[in-house]
Amino acid sequence: MSASVAPIVLVVDDESDVADAYAAQLEERYTVLTAYSGQEALETVDETVDVVLLDRRMPGISGDEVLSKVRERGLDCRMAMVTAVDPDFDVIEMPFDDYVTKPVSREELFETIERLLTFRSYEAQFQQFYRITTKLATLRANKSEAELQRSDAFQQLVDQRDTLRAQLDETLHSVDDADFPAMFKEFQNGSE
Repeated sequence: MSASVAPIVLVVDDESDVADAYAAQLEERYTVLTAYSGQEALETVDETVDVVLLDRRMPGISGDEVLSKVRERGLDCRMAMVTAVDPDFDVIEMPFDDYVTKPVSREELFETIERLLTFRSYEAQFQQFYRITTKLATLRANKSEAELQRSDAFQQLVDQRDTLRAQLDETLHSVDDADFPAMFKEFQNGSE
């Protein structure tokens, strides 16, 4: 996702009036695609899509099946189930990123998408930070301090790491405090 290009959101719902209403609300901030069936969703979603808002209960190919097939393809989009189906224990095995129960307000749609985009950005930044930190640790373990100080490439890597650390901090600070309970609830539950 480029900073100069609006994120692409795919809205999938077999009730066309619902899909169109969501799309109309979201178009002010995002590039919005719509699909009115599971099959159409599978034909539409590709590597350019950033977020999918997916209904679960659809005739033909269900939202659950769409979710599984998109994950099998290895696409790097965030997927939120936006559905009237109350969650049950079956959600444990489902690879969605968020679950929102209808009816959904305009504000909830925007908050869900922004949260998913923020987490996606943080994940990508953290992965890059980890790679650089691993390289630095490997070099520090195998080179003398004098060799490291003489290496322009090593110093550039240190600068990249520092820049990424600042970006990670900035992204983390942009996360709404209300999002933290959802992000870390499992950690609390696991320690009880």
